[in-house]
Amino acid sequence: MSNRSCSSLRADCESCFGLCCVALAFAASADFAINKAGGTPCPNLDSDFRCGIHQNLRQQGFKGCTVFDCFGAGQKVSQVTFGGKDWRSGQETAKKMFDVFPIMQQLHEMLWYLTEALSFEAARSIHEELRMKLKETEQLTRFAPDFLLNLDIPAYRSDVNVLLMRTSELIRAKSIGKRKGNRENKKPDLRRADFMGRKLSRANFNGANLRGACLIAADLRGADLRRADLIGADLRDADLSGADLSGSIFLTQVQINSAKGDGRTRLPESLYRPKHWRA
Repeated sequence: MSNRSCSSLRADCESCFGLCCVALAFAASADFAINKAGGTPCPNLDSDFRCGIHQNLRQQGFKGCTVFDCFGAGQKVSQVTFGGKDWRSGQETAKKMFDVFPIMQQLHEMLWYLTEALSFEAARSIHEELRMKLKETEQLTRFAPDFLLNLDIPAYRSDVNVLLMRTSELIRAKSIGKRKGNRENKKPDLRRADFMGRKLSRANFNGANLRGACLIAADLRGADLRRADLIGADLRDADLSGADLSGSIFLTQVQINSAKGDGRTRLPESLYRPKHWRA
């Protein structure tokens, strides 16, 4: 995935009206210090739509904010969908803006996955289909608020997922037969597997299907996750120190931000090492 493609699908807070700080709800927990209802501005949001404690979010009990990424949906809603009109201009605008934001976030997340899928040479046989779906999804993000509010997002995600699954199968097939002792030449299908808190250091997940797997607080130090499909996998507080995730499939910055790691952790080129990771 090119740097240019990545930049357009990452949050640009300077061009957004603090939508994630207003539209979304959160509850007091290990991730947030307080309760906040959806549509209510966070008390830390300044009048210029900037976070007043941005540099100290984790220390102030707002770890959840440091994990969040809207995939660039915030600036799209602020500057394109609503043409630069912010939510303070009226109740009707505010309500529509807050309702459109999570829809746009999902569309932009799909754009991220489709763009990544096109970067894999192993999926070249379906690149034309991927390009068509990418173009279609990008066009959807430019429609008016009322159109977006009536869009059947679950159905559209399901349609996109068919292509993403085909992409995953083509890529993971490259790992077949590399695991010692695997006489059937099959890679493990671990969709939605529960590995919460499990000790999996140095585990070989090369080419595994880990879609939707629960890896919360799992010990994945030194694990091989190359060509592993990690779409929707929950990596909160998972220890990725020394793990190899280069070449992993459909991994997002949100997942990486929620995990633990160090200077030895290998990531795909499109993702960056979080500041809270160990050196």
